[in-house]
Amino acid sequence: MSTTTTTTVNPAAPTSALSASRTTATAARVLRQLRHDPRTIAMMILIPCVMLFLLRYVFDGSPRTFDSIGASLLGIFPLITMFLVTSIATLRERTSGTLERLLAMPLGKGDLIAGYALAFGTLAIIQSALATGLALWVLGLDVTGSPWLLLLVALLDALLGTALGLFVSAFAASEFQAVQFMPAVIFPQLLLCGLFTPRDNMHPVLEAISNVLPMSYAVDGMNEVLRHTDMTAAFVRDALIVAGCALLVLTLGAATLRRRTA
Repeated sequence: MSTTTTTTVNPAAPTSALSASRTTATAARVLRQLRHDPRTIAMMILIPCVMLFLLRYVFDGSPRTFDSIGASLLGIFPLITMFLVTSIATLRERTSGTLERLLAMPLGKGDLIAGYALAFGTLAIIQSALATGLALWVLGLDVTGSPWLLLLVALLDALLGTALGLFVSAFAASEFQAVQFMPAVIFPQLLLCGLFTPRDNMHPVLEAISNVLPMSYAVDGMNEVLRHTDMTAAFVRDALIVAGCALLVLTLGAATLRRRTA
């Protein structure tokens, strides 16, 4: 007498392996939602351009000052904007229950985080391209190196802002709390990144802290493009560090992602 054993598979159990199809489907859903929110799209794409435009004419009588800090801010503005928009948009998904419903489907945490990163990263590419083109060919930012290297750092900074926004959204219970993370996550990096004074002129303790903050390497990378005609080893190091930090934060975001129940 033979016995047949039936194994029941739970279709709602989340999968662990990262899937390209699930990731792109998640990204497409996020982009469709953003398409119906023109104010958010305008904030992500236009605000860095507006800030650069204002900065250029704040230093209208001193164009060399704009040249010295404009490249750095070309990377910092997209980082800040993407951090704010991504953290608030992701938190809105969680508080509305959308995230909980998605996690009940056969969708891994890695797929979800990668999908969000892909969607916001697509907008980051547009944002960085527009800001870089405006700075170089409209506002007259004078850089020695290749504009493509400048665009690369701006894009990496925007992706880093996206990763940080996804990460901190896991620890906020409201949009107001998400905004409150900005002084803790962004402002210290802004003060210590070398924008206002060279990092080696800081107190040794602050210089040591700045050495582990990703925005410091974003500014250093922009300064390498500003001063050198060719790609330098220091530029490659800075770009790899910013990219590595973005990947690390995305991994941490996937690890801390959890269902939020009432």
